[in-house]
Amino acid sequence: MSLRQPRSLKWSLVLRIAVLQCVMLTLIIAGIIGALIASGLIPHDYEDGTMDVLLEAISRDAKGGLALKNTSELARLRSDVPDLWFIIRDKDGHRLQEGTVPAVYQPFVGLLDTISDARIDSAIGEAAPPGGKIRWTDTAVGSVQIMSGTKGGLSMLRLLGQFPQFFLWGILPLAGLMGLATLFATPWVVRGALSGLGRAATAAGQIDIDKRGMRLPLDGVPKEVTPLVTAVNAAVARLDTGYERHKRFLSDAAHELRTPVAILNTRLAALPATPERARLLQDAARLSTLADQLLDLQRLDRLAEQFGSVDLVAVARNVVVDLAPIAFAAGYEMSFEPAREKLTVRGDRMAIERALMNLIQNAIDHGGKAGRITISVRPPATIEVLDEGDGVPTPERERIFEPFYRLHPQDHGAGLGLNLVRDLMHLHGGKVEVSDGKVGGACFRMTFPTA
Repeated sequence: MSLRQPRSLKWSLVLRIAVLQCVMLTLIIAGIIGALIASGLIPHDYEDGTMDVLLEAISRDAKGGLALKNTSELARLRSDVPDLWFIIRDKDGHRLQEGTVPAVYQPFVGLLDTISDARIDSAIGEAAPPGGKIRWTDTAVGSVQIMSGTKGGLSMLRLLGQFPQFFLWGILPLAGLMGLATLFATPWVVRGALSGLGRAATAAGQIDIDKRGMRLPLDGVPKEVTPLVTAVNAAVARLDTGYERHKRFLSDAAHELRTPVAILNTRLAALPATPERARLLQDAARLSTLADQLLDLQRLDRLAEQFGSVDLVAVARNVVVDLAPIAFAAGYEMSFEPAREKLTVRGDRMAIERALMNLIQNAIDHGGKAGRITISVRPPATIEVLDEGDGVPTPERERIFEPFYRLHPQDHGAGLGLNLVRDLMHLHGGKVEVSDGKVGGACFRMTFPTA
């Protein structure tokens, strides 16, 4: 299991961070501007209010001369500044003047051809704002020179109108630079922050019921995720404790069950040979098998430690000898057909015997109470159990190996035998499968890896 983020997720994360940075930058700048406006610093120092209004109102008349449109802002300026004065001229000699230029600025009127940009005032030093300004500016009607006073104020509507351009040329480039930095920094930061979480996820993927005692590592896990990892470890510990308790109960119950079953078998063996005795022997055999299956379930996780050399022919012969009386009593013939005198595999002898017993017991229970049950051992490492019953329908051939599943619900047994066979073969690196027999019935085949 890996926490490596897909490329699309990484780009989505970078895009979200870039948008968030852009919004935050906009809000910060807007807050600064709002604070300056609220404090009165911008209106107090702003000196282009008159020129802004004139630049928007300037136009040409029918003869190409300079004129002013009657805009609402121009009307407001004339109302707010009774002594409004200005001179507007272009390079073609057209001139537009309104109001009376203060006497102190009259000398500059004759020098306009020699002045491109100036701040003029009657006070000594740099005034803020000055009494007047001179500036050449590009407008919709061409380049014009304006000389005017500076009593016009800052227009909020004009300031807001300039915001899109300010955003385009000011905020957006900064946000782009921050986004590029995020593009390169985010994967590195995320990879470093989640490296410990990735190790924890890998450990979580290895948790299995057969590997108890595993815990998720806390080294390198972000502190925000630490409570979750700790809770998962506590939950796994509780599951381990519950599993061990359940395991001990099954083992104790199986051991307690074996003694009365053994006594029952002894007493049944002393009864006269009747059909009722045969049925009782079968029932007692199922009880004994169930107890042995429960014990085998507890041994599964320790079997691999006990593997050694096992002769499949000898194992099969012993099992056939043990179960032949039960098969004969149930109405079957029994045949043992080894292809060799000896066929060796690596495994646990008792587990292989138990698996074969379960298959033969299954054949006795479902073989139709008549015909022949054949056990064969074939190279390279295969044991087959064939019966002449009704067989197993193809759609059911996988499900019959599931725990507690029975092909016929009214059958006796707990549905653990075939599941145990599958688990035992899995531990041996082999497999068990079922197919049709040569003369009808079912053929269960255990295939081991060759030694």
